[in-house]
Amino acid sequence: MAEENDKAAGSRAHDGGGPRRRHVLLFPVPYQGHVTPMFRLAGVLHSRGFAVTVFHTHFNAPDPAHHPRYRFVPVPDDGTACAPGEGIKGVVAHVVALGGACEAAFRARLSAVLEEYYSRDDAVACLVADAHLPEMVGVANALGVPALTLRTGSAACFAGFLAFPTFCEKGYVPVENDAQAEMELPELPPYRVRDLMHYRADGFDKARELLARAVAAVKASSGLILNTFDALEGRELAGLRRDLSIPVFDVGPLHVLSPAADSSLLRQDASCVAWLDAWPTDSVLYVSFGSLASMSPRDLVETAWGLAASGVPFLWVLRPGLVKGEQQQQLPDGFEAATRGRGLMVDWAPQEEVLRHGAVGGFWTHNGWNSTTESVCAGLPMLCRPSFGDQRGNAAYVERVWRVGFELEGELERGGVEAAVRRLMVEEDGAEMRARAVELKRAAEECVRGDGSSCLAIEKLVAHITSR
Repeated sequence: MAEENDKAAGSRAHDGGGPRRRHVLLFPVPYQGHVTPMFRLAGVLHSRGFAVTVFHTHFNAPDPAHHPRYRFVPVPDDGTACAPGEGIKGVVAHVVALGGACEAAFRARLSAVLEEYYSRDDAVACLVADAHLPEMVGVANALGVPALTLRTGSAACFAGFLAFPTFCEKGYVPVENDAQAEMELPELPPYRVRDLMHYRADGFDKARELLARAVAAVKASSGLILNTFDALEGRELAGLRRDLSIPVFDVGPLHVLSPAADSSLLRQDASCVAWLDAWPTDSVLYVSFGSLASMSPRDLVETAWGLAASGVPFLWVLRPGLVKGEQQQQLPDGFEAATRGRGLMVDWAPQEEVLRHGAVGGFWTHNGWNSTTESVCAGLPMLCRPSFGDQRGNAAYVERVWRVGFELEGELERGGVEAAVRRLMVEEDGAEMRARAVELKRAAEECVRGDGSSCLAIEKLVAHITSR
């Protein structure tokens, strides 16, 4: 079926095209937080006249029916990159193994695609590979295809990648105790050690390999594309341009510039939008912890009763697998009765639409970068509960730099949840955060206007691609 999708989509992509059609090739990492920005970038480039070809793994394969104007080329692995193991360590190991496992097949598939396009006198402009796939950058370079990398996290996060060997040399990581984890990093303000992608001894070597591979991919490419914008990370972008010898393109927020077709790997329940219509402005708390983060059964119970006690209306995403060891979540007895009429639970939500809804006044988030930027662009304050990876660093920026939210730290306890929810949604402190969030939203809007920094960056990216 995947091969049939490849051929059918390929024929559709060329319908009506003339000679010398210019193609961009994309290869995302097959996880939601990576697939989404890659497809948004595809939308931006397609709108500039490029034909789009998407190489993808069989694991978490995208649905070509959602993107009928793109061509899809499946790339099998060699059997060494099995599905991810338990938890974030399993995901990290899977991502590290993925590039090597798909390298030989990608070389064969890319060679065949190049032969086909060149036989039609079409031009291949470049490959854009996720920065966690250095093998794909190497294959493209070897076959004469200019390669760029997309980093799906923040500029600050990638600065941490670049500095990570220094932090290892200085003994900052891995930490030996919790006090060391709280130490501020003078080389990377406002990060503390615990805000780095990884800082504990458990799983440290594999995480260090993940970061080193991303840095190697970026440095081997002809340009770095970031889903961020100058008003949000101007200082951090300037630092990357100083430290890298390749151009850096800050083309975000991509979800605003490219409201693309659905790239969700989970089925969205759009009925929640109609439910929001009945609520006053800024009254509802949206709660979602992303596509990978998990919580214990105890944390689920404490979160539930904290939400109930807060008295605040809420929309809560309870995706299958959110609770460790359980495919379906078991809410505590009496919770649904206690929140009937002001609480709605769904498996998955159309998040961008929800965040833009006037009834939503705050976002309890895991602080994945996509969720963080979507919240910023919606002008919403955040209650931060980061879980792993770059989420801690993103939360640090939310609380300590942009001051549009705060972190709910420590063990979850219903009284603390209640107080945090009310602080964000009801109290004056939350109103001040909301006002700053609205200011940041306006700054983001300036970046995506015709002469804004992000639009100019896109034009520079297109010029860079077409000049190769």
